[in-house]
Amino acid sequence: VVHVPKLLYYWRCHPGSVASGVDAKPYVVEAAKGAVADHLRRHGFKHFQITSTRAFETIFKIRYEIIGTPKISIVIANKDHQPDLKRCIDSILEKSTYENYEIIVVENNSTTPEIFAYYKELQAAYENGATENDRKIRVVTYTPKEGETFNYSRVNNYGVSYATGEYILLLNNDTQVITVNWMEELLMYAQRQDVAAVGAKLYYADKTIQHAGVVLGLGAHRTAGHSHYGQHRDNLGYMGRLCYAQNVSAVTGACLLVKKSLYDEVGGLSEDFAISLNDVDFCLKLREKGFLNVFTPFAELYHFESVSRGLDDQGEKAERYNKESEHFRTKWKEVLAKGDPYYNPNFSLDRSDFALKIQG
Repeated sequence: VVHVPKLLYYWRCHPGSVASGVDAKPYVVEAAKGAVADHLRRHGFKHFQITSTRAFETIFKIRYEIIGTPKISIVIANKDHQPDLKRCIDSILEKSTYENYEIIVVENNSTTPEIFAYYKELQAAYENGATENDRKIRVVTYTPKEGETFNYSRVNNYGVSYATGEYILLLNNDTQVITVNWMEELLMYAQRQDVAAVGAKLYYADKTIQHAGVVLGLGAHRTAGHSHYGQHRDNLGYMGRLCYAQNVSAVTGACLLVKKSLYDEVGGLSEDFAISLNDVDFCLKLREKGFLNVFTPFAELYHFESVSRGLDDQGEKAERYNKESEHFRTKWKEVLAKGDPYYNPNFSLDRSDFALKIQG
């Protein structure tokens, strides 16, 4: 199956046509579910549920069976910002229905007394805690070499080296869990043999979308950008794309689940991308290995983006981002030239709302 980026056929709609709405021929919903079920069985899936989504009755959510209860290692890089880290960890502990996980906080160059008091509290609970949740969290310290500048990729890779889980979940310290079964929603895709990285739907505090999958070439730097950026949480998205799980070229590292074996196989996050685009680069390395990357809207979190690190649009940070963007465009030149396989070339790369490209 291939996508032909041209308008080849226009379907005329009349009152008795399915195109006018499924009410005209209600049997089509069950027929469509049956077709999807047959497809899944042919590919070896035995236990699954197919339900309609809020977008349309024939746009489905598939719930795959989770095999066993593999351990998930949640890795959170952190510097200072005690309230943000505590909010993140509390939301994991209080809301998550999945139980077999650990949290590894990677301390990096903090200076505030509040964060060290919190670390001490977490470490004491880990060593002497009375409950299972107390013993889920530990703090490891990354000590940079003299003169070393901050490298987000290196800090995360260091944290992953302490992981004891079968799966790695990279998570920003400025996130907050919304969906109680968020880990299950991510894991059901990560367990598939053809899937590598799985990402969540992330919102700003005002419930507008921060992340719903990454599009290659999108944005002013022509590197990568987030689709549906800034749209409201309740928006259905282009053709309902905010309502169903889908293959994407990449997902953000702010919340990314992947098998640890695959993380190690591709060398983790590339330290050549110290701050930006390391997650997209990571996902493209996985694609080179033949794996799919998946975005699911059914795992939802808030992401108070850049609360802890700041934005990349001014001064030295802007200069650094420009350099990393140039490196990304050079490294992935051929991939970018082909265009994102999940984004029609007739759409603009200057906007994230699937607007048509203006022909010059």
